[in-house]
Amino acid sequence: MQVKYSYLDQQFAEIEAYFRDLRKLVASGEFTLGPFVEAFERKFAAYIGVKHAIGTNTGTGALILSLKAVGVQPGSEVITVANTFIATVGAIVAAGARPVFVDCDERYQIDVTKIESAITPKTAAILPVHWAGCPPEMDKILEIADRRGIPVVEDACPAVGAKINGRFAGTFGKVSAFSMHPLKPLNVWGDGGIIVTDDDRAAEFLRLYHNHGLVDRDHVEIWGVNDRLQPFQAVVGSRVLDTVESLVEARIRNARLLDDGLKGLEFWIRPPHRPAGYREVYQLYLVTATRRDALVKFLIEHGVEAKVHYPIPIHLQNAARNLGYKRGDFPICERQADDIVTLPAHQHITKEQIDYTVSIIQEFYR
Repeated sequence: MQVKYSYLDQQFAEIEAYFRDLRKLVASGEFTLGPFVEAFERKFAAYIGVKHAIGTNTGTGALILSLKAVGVQPGSEVITVANTFIATVGAIVAAGARPVFVDCDERYQIDVTKIESAITPKTAAILPVHWAGCPPEMDKILEIADRRGIPVVEDACPAVGAKINGRFAGTFGKVSAFSMHPLKPLNVWGDGGIIVTDDDRAAEFLRLYHNHGLVDRDHVEIWGVNDRLQPFQAVVGSRVLDTVESLVEARIRNARLLDDGLKGLEFWIRPPHRPAGYREVYQLYLVTATRRDALVKFLIEHGVEAKVHYPIPIHLQNAARNLGYKRGDFPICERQADDIVTLPAHQHITKEQIDYTVSIIQEFYR
């Protein structure tokens, strides 16, 4: 049996409705910003319950612009977690700031007990990550940030549809960034990003800055960049957004089936704690496993496309060598990098494929 990691061929097997929407776009000639992008931005803002949504080229661009919108500038520092995708940290560097790492907890999220000790007079923002589509403890992060007068920017790139006690990821920070990369819950046939905020001034800045600083064709208010969502991606994203809730529920159902199937194997393989009130959307289904590399090899040999996200923590990457970190600085993050496994759990996985995956894991540890 084959259990694939990617699902895009299945998700878009029926594409005529998308083509009908795209024909309307082509007939309109609105190929830069315009009504299709605006309609998608309004639809996304309404979905998660915010005042403003601003589309960007990528999730990385959304992160960079979000940091700039809260005042991050050269010479400042931004606190984030050491176990994340490189884009989180690359965005901090691109905004001119210095990344300051803290360790993660056993849920693979930022350890909120370590944040306060990382704050310095140069701290311009706290950037928590909803790693793998699972929210961190946002209430505790906000308590620290509010008390210290530091804005929070959420890296919600993998977490469209995630919630804490009914409140959507991306609605906690002053500004938040989402990705619409093909393997994110909301994907747009290419790259795309979207920024959300309830702050009117931040939204005004972002709408100017992501479009060259232009007020209109002939008047430039501020120096800006070209980081706009394309109408093609907006059209696709609008239709995919209609399916996000059912997609997320399918991922949750499959993650629970895997959790249940792995019970009894806790000595070797361990899902993280699933806190009550947290709706995790499982952009990645992560577990830690004894003899990880051998397990991944065994799974792949038996048709289960397991992955590792990621084997080298950010602070130990060559790009981070000038930051002064070393092995041992973030022991939980480093241990998880040695043990982490991603199992296929997307919305198109069947129960039979999940049962097969579990049986192969059981066979490996027998």
